[in-house]
Amino acid sequence: MVPPLKPRTGGTAGALAVLATLFLAATNFAEAALGAAPGPPQAETDDCLSCHGDQGLAAGKPGPGSRSLFVDGQAFADSVHGRDLRCTDCHPGMAEVPHPPRPHRTEAERRAGSREACKACHFENYRQSFDSVHQRVLARGDVHAPSCVDCHGSHTTVPAAQPRSAISRTCAACHRGISDAYANSVHGRALLETENADVPVCTDCHRGHAIADPRVENWLLRTPELCSGCHADPARMSRYGLSTAVSQTYLADFHGMTASLSRGKGEEAPRITALCIDCHGVHDITKVKDPASPVLKANLVKTCRKCHEGATESFPAAWLSHYEPSWQKAPLVHGVKVFYGLFIPFVIGGLALQILLHLWRVVVNR
Repeated sequence: MVPPLKPRTGGTAGALAVLATLFLAATNFAEAALGAAPGPPQAETDDCLSCHGDQGLAAGKPGPGSRSLFVDGQAFADSVHGRDLRCTDCHPGMAEVPHPPRPHRTEAERRAGSREACKACHFENYRQSFDSVHQRVLARGDVHAPSCVDCHGSHTTVPAAQPRSAISRTCAACHRGISDAYANSVHGRALLETENADVPVCTDCHRGHAIADPRVENWLLRTPELCSGCHADPARMSRYGLSTAVSQTYLADFHGMTASLSRGKGEEAPRITALCIDCHGVHDITKVKDPASPVLKANLVKTCRKCHEGATESFPAAWLSHYEPSWQKAPLVHGVKVFYGLFIPFVIGGLALQILLHLWRVVVNR
């Protein structure tokens, strides 16, 4: 029979040592159970870079089909993920060396895998991407539809929109023709030449992750709201001497009223009105005083003929543009407006007075 253990002198210190040992053992067990990588992120990064820091490292046979596996260590350190993430946070299952075979059989599966890695931290953006036109292209089997790393980079991810011009340059990788038109527009020149924060970039109109199809009718009918986001802002427009009444005057005329009534009628409803983009352009918008501007007086009849075939040279004179009628601009229209503003209340007020007097007389003569 084994005799019971007797406590030693200084038993408190011994008990603390035992508790500390048990705590460390429990911590190590929990880390192993959760799959946590031992050591700081930098230690794992240095281990990975011992191989992936080689510029010649590539997957596949040498030639056009090979894919570089080189990672620029300094670029990764300067990225938004460089200090906080381990390599295995985005590449799970790759802690073993040599690495086990990747489960991706096709390029589409590999690109989808990169999106899954981003989902762990950026779930809301991941969810929104499923409502985008890019996702529909990807669902059709087009492996060239952009994924997270195509727009944000993989090991060189930097804060989004820093600088803002980076957004337009990123979209240009796939949309070169549109990017060239935007670069020559009044918005594009202000952005690319001076990094003007007031002008819109691609994501301001098309959104960042839930990118809508710009050919869809309901989206097109919302373009006046997109333009109003900037052009109805007094603080922003005052810096350039531009009127903020453009949205109000558009909605008050035939074109704007028809656009408002056409909203919500479904994708099959025909668009029978002129929107901002029909007159000013889409990505190639110019200043209204530019000789090439489609809304310059000399060019306006040509713009009107896109909808109004056979319009004469005097046809645009019937439109007030975005001016509100005044004694200086369209005095006849303003005079008629003032006349009816007085005449209609006078007629209705006189009619109401006549009815009241008639009722009073009926009551008195009883």
